[in-house]
Amino acid sequence: MTIQDRVRVHEVTLLSDNWYTLRTTAFDWRRNDGQWQRMHRETYDRGNGATLLPYDLQRRTVLLTRQFRYPAFVNGHDDLLIEAAAGLLDDAAPEERIRAEVEEELGFRLGEVRKVFECFMSPGSVTEKLHFFVAPYESSMRVGEGGGLAEEGEDIEVLELGIDEALAMVADGRIADAKTVMLLYHARLHVFSPG
Repeated sequence: MTIQDRVRVHEVTLLSDNWYTLRTTAFDWRRNDGQWQRMHRETYDRGNGATLLPYDLQRRTVLLTRQFRYPAFVNGHDDLLIEAAAGLLDDAAPEERIRAEVEEELGFRLGEVRKVFECFMSPGSVTEKLHFFVAPYESSMRVGEGGGLAEEGEDIEVLELGIDEALAMVADGRIADAKTVMLLYHARLHVFSPG
């Protein structure tokens, strides 16, 4: 039996499509014991995305962004959020889109990029799947200042941090963005040797 055999959708109602799409759905779920149970769930569809951590092995540094995130602010985060460069795919291939995002946000045109995994970030309510990448960088790859696109409301500061400093910032809570934490730990385990 597939998951599709265990779901019977009854009604999908559009709640909002102002920024992205919010729907509520009534469906039946066939439980492990074979009984059907009526469920109601809201799903927020903002499309899939990609994120990337640039690293410099020789200097043991990474590039991150710092920017205002209203949803984090209203949930009590009274600071700018430190994050890995990221963006929605907007119908582009993940590698193509993340290269453009890194250039817009960080000001670097990368060479080789490597996909390391993909994950659902908040599968209880958000449909987004995020594609995770890492890539080496060096100063000669800088093609601009970064900072994002002002017409899209972006006001991004570029940070270059040592990997050990970045990991310490995760430990003390200064870095609290899930995708960034995941990429930093991946880099610690698979990119940088112990320092």
